[in-house]
Parts: sequence; C-alpha cells; structure tokens
Amino acid sequence: MSYFTYILQSEIDQSFYIGYTANIQNRLEEHNNGKSKYTKRKIPWKLVHLETFELKREAIIREKELKRIRNTNYIKKIINVK
Repeated sequence: MSYFTYILQSEIDQSFYIGYTANIQNRLEEHNNGKSKYTKRKIPWKLVHLETFELKREAIIREKELKRIRNTNYIKKIINVK
C-alpha cells in the first residue's frame, strides 16, 4: 500500500491545503464535497502536488514538515508556480 502527502489549491482564493492519505482520489472528493471542516469553505480544490511514500509514517512526517514551514513562496516553488 502507498501513502501520499498532497497539496491542494483552492480555485476560489488560491490558498493551499496540505494533507496525507492512503487514497488520494477519495480524499480529493471528500474535500470537494465539503466533508472536511477546513476545506469546505473554499471549494473547489485542485490537486497541485503529490508525493508517494511506502510507509504511513513517512507521509505524516512530510505533511508535518510542509505545514511547519508555512511559507507560500516555498509551496509555490515545490509545485513549480512562478
């Protein structure tokens, strides 16, 4: 089984959301169907970055690392946005 750390971008205000999951298709649907408290206010979301890991622990560590940085320019650099 693979695990994923992902970055979503709101099509409403271009803000980012960072998370991890084992099922990226299902998780993206949940975000866009308003099943996540934080993301339901900024629907629709698009997947802009995805990293794959063999271990759940690795995906969680990466998610926390990205959230800790909290720098929009760094996130844009990761997803190749100028």
